[in-house]
Amino acid sequence: MPSSMRSHPVRCVHLQLLLAAIRLTLQASLNRMSATNHLQWGTFSTILISLVLFPVAQSNFYDDFVITGSTSNVRFLGAAGDELQLVLNSDAGSGFASKTLFLFGKIDMEIKLIPGDSAGTVTSYYLSSETANHDELDFEFLGNTTGEPYILQTNIFSNGHGGREQRIYLWFNPSDSFHTYSVAWTPQRILFLVDDVLIRVFSNNEAAGVPYPSKQPMRVFSSIWNGDQWATQGGRVKINWAHAPFVASYRKFKALSNDQLTAADIALDKVKLDKLAWVKQNFVLYDYCTDHNRYPLPPPDCTHIG
Repeated sequence: MPSSMRSHPVRCVHLQLLLAAIRLTLQASLNRMSATNHLQWGTFSTILISLVLFPVAQSNFYDDFVITGSTSNVRFLGAAGDELQLVLNSDAGSGFASKTLFLFGKIDMEIKLIPGDSAGTVTSYYLSSETANHDELDFEFLGNTTGEPYILQTNIFSNGHGGREQRIYLWFNPSDSFHTYSVAWTPQRILFLVDDVLIRVFSNNEAAGVPYPSKQPMRVFSSIWNGDQWATQGGRVKINWAHAPFVASYRKFKALSNDQLTAADIALDKVKLDKLAWVKQNFVLYDYCTDHNRYPLPPPDCTHIG
């Protein structure tokens, strides 16, 4: 394996030591403060940690990610490692993970999905913590037979609790060219966007007892894998391995820290809400909030989007 593809243990150790020092300092300060001041200090500490954990602006796949699956099923394109392909064949799939941890901010990735017959395949792109009660913010692209549209499933886990699936069709063919998939994650809300079109909002309803991802730093992951037990028509259509290899392409990963976000990045303005209404009216296939068989009473996180 080229040295540029290997992880950097010294960098990881330095990061762990730095985080440990920050946590000890913050905890010591909290112990000295009255309870009435904890909230303000907690907000400041969140911002401080997000600054430390966000060294990435425009990314390089050689330097900023590690391979999590079969290394033989990963292709680096370009001398600068600015494009990457994940391959699925009958032997294995593959994936990658960011070396950087993220706590609030915005991530963007341009992705071109598997062309042609992609039935049974799942291409995932998500943020996840690495704890037992994990937090996770998902894009999952569910393949289909030639000529049939992809389905994009989003889901949100907070403190180990998921079950918040939404599924939409896209208004374009995501295998024809690259498109940008984004998550903007703030203490107030999470926005899922496709080419800057808002497709989903998840608000912080901790006051109503709804867990919200606010404390666990997460890495960026992506993978391509065999999901034909469920991915296409409920598992009725299986992968046709005669059409392998299946290839998904990635480029132009970008990350912004919470303090780098502008008001326009995170505001629920009329333009964003109009686009969200357009998506809901025309492209939604499934929404857990309206699944009354599954949830006879609407979950509390479905009560508002503001």
